[in-house]
Amino acid sequence: MKNLVLIIVVIFCTVMTYGQTEIVPKTPFTKTYLAVWLAASEHSLDVAKAMPEELYSYKPTAVSKSFGEQMVHIGYTVELLTKRYVQGMEVKPNTPDALKMTKAEIIELLQNGFAYTTNVIGTIEQEQLDESCVMYHSGNIVSRAFAFFYVQDHMTNHRAKANLYLRMNNIQPPEYTW
Repeated sequence: MKNLVLIIVVIFCTVMTYGQTEIVPKTPFTKTYLAVWLAASEHSLDVAKAMPEELYSYKPTAVSKSFGEQMVHIGYTVELLTKRYVQGMEVKPNTPDALKMTKAEIIELLQNGFAYTTNVIGTIEQEQLDESCVMYHSGNIVSRAFAFFYVQDHMTNHRAKANLYLRMNNIQPPEYTW
């Protein structure tokens, strides 16, 4: 099973970098983390693809995000959080309106967000990873390397909600294989 996962990750990396300069992470941390990030990103794309477009507006309660809003939130915030916490950039939220987007546009947003963070994983230097940053909501001080885990954890939180939405519509979520 682990060999199958490794083969899938290698194929995904090959497809993602086809026609591009191959991304080779520069640090021991990012070399290890890249495969984890790629698997998590691919799983999120599988979840987005599993929901039929006509159910992208589904939400379990009036105060919940819709499935499409969960996916847009993931796609938009992976880049925003990477810029803010990993790269130390000043960014202001400007989330796209999921209700005005098609399923294909939302999947493209996800792919672009994942590609942005993948590129940062491949290009960031050790000195920047060692820098500290303050997490906006908690006030915790962490390394920029640790901030990659926050970006992934945030994605996982919203993907888990989206998985529940699939189940509530009698759709089997994609199997988690990592």
